Amino acid sequence: MTATADRPPLAATRLGDVDDLRSWLQLVDELGEVQRVPGAHWDLEIGAVSEANYRRPSPRALLFDDVPGYPTGSRVLSASMSNARRLGITLRLGTDLDDRSLVQALRSKPGQWVSDAGRYPARYVTSGPVLENVDRGDAVDLLKFPVPRWHEGDGGRYIGTGCAVFTTDPHTGAVNAGAYRMQVQDGGRAVSVNIESGKHGAMHVREWFAKEGRAPVTASLGHDPLLLVVAGTEVPRDVSELDYAGAVLGRSVDVVHGEVTGLPIPATAEIAVEGWLYPDRRADEGPFGEWTGYYSGGIEPVLTMDVERVYHRNDPILLGAPPGKPPHDYSYMRSVMKSAMIHDALESTGLPGLHGVWAHEAGGGRQLLAVAIEQGYAGHVRQAGLLTSQLPAAAYMNKFVVVVDHDVDPRDLTEVMWAVCTRTEPGRDIDVLHHTWGSRVDPLREPGAPAYNTRAVIDACRPYERLEGFPRVAEASRALIDRVTRKWPEVLGGGA
Repeated sequence: MTATADRPPLAATRLGDVDDLRSWLQLVDELGEVQRVPGAHWDLEIGAVSEANYRRPSPRALLFDDVPGYPTGSRVLSASMSNARRLGITLRLGTDLDDRSLVQALRSKPGQWVSDAGRYPARYVTSGPVLENVDRGDAVDLLKFPVPRWHEGDGGRYIGTGCAVFTTDPHTGAVNAGAYRMQVQDGGRAVSVNIESGKHGAMHVREWFAKEGRAPVTASLGHDPLLLVVAGTEVPRDVSELDYAGAVLGRSVDVVHGEVTGLPIPATAEIAVEGWLYPDRRADEGPFGEWTGYYSGGIEPVLTMDVERVYHRNDPILLGAPPGKPPHDYSYMRSVMKSAMIHDALESTGLPGLHGVWAHEAGGGRQLLAVAIEQGYAGHVRQAGLLTSQLPAAAYMNKFVVVVDHDVDPRDLTEVMWAVCTRTEPGRDIDVLHHTWGSRVDPLREPGAPAYNTRAVIDACRPYERLEGFPRVAEASRALIDRVTRKWPEVLGGGA
């Protein structure tokens, strides 16, 4: 990354030096993980280039600059965490992790971060880079930033895709952060906030409406990608995502008070907005290319905030994380994080014999879960599947839970489906649960219908009563594979 007026060039950036989006970019750029894209237009070109990039093996982060109609330095970042190396950096686990080592490094971490969150409460400070510019009143204009129209079928320009939206419990003051899509409205003077009704942020908003008739909201639109991770995954309701992020960092997150609402704003954020939601203040929102891979939800009236303050740094960077047909911007991140969180949650139930969990990108990291166990007793498989299907970390819009034996890699979708095809008797081994927690963005939901779905728990394990006599798998042993790999490394890629 070239030097800027506000950050001098560094000879080398250490993982411990990363404290905002710019230092994160500095480090990943030094590691060859950033590609610059000059001249892409905000209308579809940024989105299309991003989409094509997600389909590359281990896609690099893309930094868009010189957007037509906008000054140089007003930038958009996409694919921030679309590979293991950058996600490992974001989670402060290491600078050179691959898929397998990232999964291993994450074992037990989500549970540990939940336990440690109380030690790292957000720290309120009086100043920070986000306060370099504060727009009020008639100066408010969200379209001063190169907000993309990401997909050809989108109903508008979405400034909030990689965002963290902050709400509070009106009774306790507890802070929640969620990643909710935000569409620019009213020519840049307002923004809609599309929150699923079952999310913690929606609960806070309803409670504020009942108590005071309005709800305060702040939103960060560019920040250390760690805040997107914690805002986009299911952190327990009694744990603030800011404190959870502090546990990941090993230090408290600095925040400033919003001028209007007093709600927190990350002190090093690139762009942030502040205002109030009212029950009767809605604007038509959508359609939008969602993480299911469809333009789901159509056009609906959505709670919309008249923006009272816009805070931003000089030469700000908008953090984009547009969803779409998988793989998309954050499908890899969600798969890794959800897998680790579900694994920890299952272990905490006392389920024995757990060997692995994977939330597959094909289902957006939510809809298709594979769980590997070593069977210990009759009914063990159903127990594992039914527990997984309703865990708080897994319940939202889950469609399929597939339980496989421990000789099957749950991360390998080909192996999982091989187990389904050879160890599942459909009439006996598939249980269907009805009226479970669905989503408005489910393309199968009828317009206006409640957001229920059904989900299948699939037993793809050898029958317990046939464990000893079930046909052997026709594959070479691990010892034999290791031996021939060592003998012919030039053919099989092994070490000398």
